[in-house]
Amino acid sequence: MPASALFLALAAAVIHALWNVLLARAHDTEAATAVAIVVGVIVFTPAAILTWDVDADVWPYVVGSASFELAYIVLLAAAYTRSELSLVYPLARGIAPVLVLVVGVAALGAGTSPAQAAGVCLIGIGVLVVRGPRREADLRGVAFGVGIAACIAAYTLIDNGGVEHAEPLPYLILVMTPAALIYAAALLRLRGAAALRAEINPSTLAAGVASLSSYALALAALQLAPAAPVAAVRETSVVIAAVLAWAVLKEPVGPARLGGAALVVAGIALLGA
Repeated sequence: MPASALFLALAAAVIHALWNVLLARAHDTEAATAVAIVVGVIVFTPAAILTWDVDADVWPYVVGSASFELAYIVLLAAAYTRSELSLVYPLARGIAPVLVLVVGVAALGAGTSPAQAAGVCLIGIGVLVVRGPRREADLRGVAFGVGIAACIAAYTLIDNGGVEHAEPLPYLILVMTPAALIYAAALLRLRGAAALRAEINPSTLAAGVASLSSYALALAALQLAPAAPVAAVRETSVVIAAVLAWAVLKEPVGPARLGGAALVVAGIALLGA
């Protein structure tokens, strides 16, 4: 994995953890998510227009990615309303790179090395260990985590092909605009304008800009490296999220999470070998 792709994927991980924590601490997570993604699209559209370079073959990728992005947004907002970030986030981000590797190799014929495969699996294990054991299983939270992971894996594999037909920012806007508008329109109809207006604040606006910034960095990384290692490095965001959960959400971070972080670091080392 090139150093430039590793840097882009790590930057995407930091920003991704930040915007998830910002949304998780919102009073109304679903309304805040609707506001955030619309704000993100508005902010990034001018830059996308200025760097517009899209060919006709991109549209199947846009349709597929936008569909899974919409499902991801719906599940993520619902999960943070009904379960804990410290359960859902590690499951979603930990399972996703393993799914990307398995599907990419088995179904799409993508190449990989033993070191990359071991690195992906080690990161997947590490992010799960960061969460630590639970005495009482939250089956609803687990279901959300697995569903979100499947969406992440699907749009990551699609985007790996999509960025071959468009520059990252135009592709980002083509994918996110329909997902943002459909979700916001649905929330507006179901909850009313007052619910959305109540979540217009600096934290939500920052989450919106950060969410698309993270996605743009990940797309740029996909132009430089295969989907599996990029997805795996992005999932190191779970370690950053654990620190933010301790600092912002006041969740405990014990030896198990530190051990999981060590596994994640070892996985990154294997990816760069």
